[in-house]
Amino acid sequence: MQALLSIHDVMPETLDRVEALLSLVPAPARPGTVLLVVPGRDWRPGDLARLGCWQSRGLELAGHGWFHRAERVRGWYHRCHARLISRQAAEHLSQPRVALKALMADNHRWFAAHRLAPPDLYVPPAWALGNLTLQDLAESPFAYVETTSGLLHTASGTRRRLPLVGFEADTALRALGLRFWNRCNQGLTRERRPLRIALHPDDASLNLARDLRQTLDSLTRCIDYRALFH
Repeated sequence: MQALLSIHDVMPETLDRVEALLSLVPAPARPGTVLLVVPGRDWRPGDLARLGCWQSRGLELAGHGWFHRAERVRGWYHRCHARLISRQAAEHLSQPRVALKALMADNHRWFAAHRLAPPDLYVPPAWALGNLTLQDLAESPFAYVETTSGLLHTASGTRRRLPLVGFEADTALRALGLRFWNRCNQGLTRERRPLRIALHPDDASLNLARDLRQTLDSLTRCIDYRALFH
């Protein structure tokens, strides 16, 4: 199976767990894995060197919020999103447009400031964009943005809707819902509509660990998301 593979929530405190997840990916399929980096954490020289090492091995870094934690839960939509999906992770839903535009610009600058190749892709925490508009995204330094429904090419506004599976099931109810979601989305895959596999640092120890391993065992190659637009 060929798919787009990403690992979310790459922070200093999750690097060992990210490494463990990477070890579950068949070695020929690892290049092209996208690591979603949270810049606003307490990054130390050794942590940054680890990111640089992953880049040198063919893994790609992407922007993923700033702190990966909402300052506050605001409004009914954010409250529902937090309860059902994101808990405190949907950082964008707690901030106004001006702050979000600055956050994305700061995120992009952080990589070059630490001698890492700047990313083309930005993924808002919990895939929640908040109040950003298409024009805001076009003016951002990122060429691509990922949301729950798929990928957006920011300059042209072209969208690719792509099925998505995940395994972050820390309760029995979440496991039930995610397993149903995953089966539905796996059934939507086509040659021109490949599957996205989204991993989180603790997935290998949660309720869908067996499903996770079975999915990764069948992975033969990571697809470059840019190829979907060209």
